[in-house]
Amino acid sequence: MPIPCAYSIEGHGPPLFLIHGIGAARNTWAKLLPILTPHYTVITYDLRGHGASPLPEGSFALDDLVEDLAYLQEQTGFDQAHFAGHSLGGMIGPAYAKRYPERVLSLGLLSTAAFRTEDDSQKVWAVVKAMEERGIPNVLETLTDRWFTDGFIASHGEVVRRRLDQVIATDAEVFLNVFRIYAGTEMAPWIHKITVPSLVLTGENDGGYNPRLNQQIAAAMPDAELVILPNYKHSLLLEAGDVVAEHIHRFIAARFDETLG
Repeated sequence: MPIPCAYSIEGHGPPLFLIHGIGAARNTWAKLLPILTPHYTVITYDLRGHGASPLPEGSFALDDLVEDLAYLQEQTGFDQAHFAGHSLGGMIGPAYAKRYPERVLSLGLLSTAAFRTEDDSQKVWAVVKAMEERGIPNVLETLTDRWFTDGFIASHGEVVRRRLDQVIATDAEVFLNVFRIYAGTEMAPWIHKITVPSLVLTGENDGGYNPRLNQQIAAAMPDAELVILPNYKHSLLLEAGDVVAEHIHRFIAARFDETLG
């Protein structure tokens, strides 16, 4: 059964759904909204068990997150829309397009992963195992350098701290559940079936969602553009939300004749 997720709607224009990642919430899109809302009706929401959305009963799978999004799209009354997701959200979006292709105009796959090697997968599962055994807060600090650039950590320590606290405040079972979904999802066998225009974007120094994997994603998709942002790591939305928003708008506007400016 889908869960009625908490959501917000802002702006004017074609609908654009934004899907956040593990242990985040809809506020992760804050730096993008000033650029996107003049051109799009932007729908942000909290994944089940995140932010203000209800806690699920028991474990859940990627398909359940897809159905939550389907329910949200029905609630908001948009028959077709653009979608963009970050990290795990970049897996939910394509999975949604695979199940409901008639509802999706375009996709943004932001800092996500596919075509993992065995070594790539082992590293991800090692993080999951460490969190299960040692506790999420005790492992989380080690991920800071993977998420943020050194310069951002030095100059925006309060933002980094808020992000870590947001993860810690997320229900532990929910957090581990979505992390397992991220670790166990492999889009390679079916990503070529997603034919809508797709923006594939990641940071040059994003260790878990690196350019090597994103190059393979873009090459496999029939209609994809690859963008690698120099220097950035995984937390693109917090460090460079304005840059990401400009790319999203440029991509959609060029493909759908939306007004640039």
